[in-house]
Amino acid sequence: MSVPPTPPAPAMRLIDGGDFAMGSDRFYPEEVPVRQVRVDSFWIDEAPVTNADFARFVAATGHVTMAEIAPDPADYPGMLPEMAQPGSAVFRKTAAPVDLGDASQWWHYCFGADWRHPRGPATTIEGLDDHPVVHVAYSDAEAYAAWAGKQLPTEAEWEFAARGGLDGTDYAWGDELAPGGKMLANYWQGMFPLANQMLDGWEWTSPVRSFPANGYGLYDMIGNVWEWTADWYALGSATKPAQSCCMPTNPKGGRERDSYDPMLGIQIPRKVVKGGSHLCAPNYCQRYRPAARHPETIDTSTSHIGFRCITR
Repeated sequence: MSVPPTPPAPAMRLIDGGDFAMGSDRFYPEEVPVRQVRVDSFWIDEAPVTNADFARFVAATGHVTMAEIAPDPADYPGMLPEMAQPGSAVFRKTAAPVDLGDASQWWHYCFGADWRHPRGPATTIEGLDDHPVVHVAYSDAEAYAAWAGKQLPTEAEWEFAARGGLDGTDYAWGDELAPGGKMLANYWQGMFPLANQMLDGWEWTSPVRSFPANGYGLYDMIGNVWEWTADWYALGSATKPAQSCCMPTNPKGGRERDSYDPMLGIQIPRKVVKGGSHLCAPNYCQRYRPAARHPETIDTSTSHIGFRCITR
């Protein structure tokens, strides 16, 4: 198995390729079936891309994120004209229990929210240099990766790295969420979306490396922010191998045309995001796990999605 050349930037870890059980049959239906897959060796960022990292990219390239560009009403039939302003989705706690099937109770499209203004136009990233960048759409993450001479990971590469050598466990550190009461990731403790006990010390994002690394020396693979992957979303059984053999090797996601959400009304393809975030809670979205996965439209940016890169 070939080993990729040493990456051009620091703070990356070499993940030796191997076989692992991808997926889970103990939580959500989109994670099944559990299947044995193989990935080749790759380097992966030790932590998510931070605000400081992203600021260097923007300074070098002049990149403007999707959240900083007003949406074109022609791309969103039925959109009210007054919504054609730059902005992004920001989480806001509710004052009382709400229907957990209605995410509009806590997600709000906020004019002026972007990576420099993570909670709205009156906020800044001052003092948050080492926090993961948020409000990045898929194209923003892809642009950063290209500038850095890297790529975004496939879902299989991401999950293999997140497991840290522990095959088949529920969490990146074993089968207990908080062993001995110890918080090992930034997720929501308490009743979502109104009461966060902050037993982990954080209500929003946390500085990268605030929690122990996994077995591969990687930080924040679980919790803090969701992370974009390169794969189009498909049910687990629809992933396909890069070559024909008895065990899928370097499997890819589904097809772009199959990634659309039929309930959305307009055709916007979706990528897989992984790892959960600081908003995942025991009573809602138990996706602070390596096998967890979620579809996200590529034009979406939020206050809880970031990314990290790899090289092959």
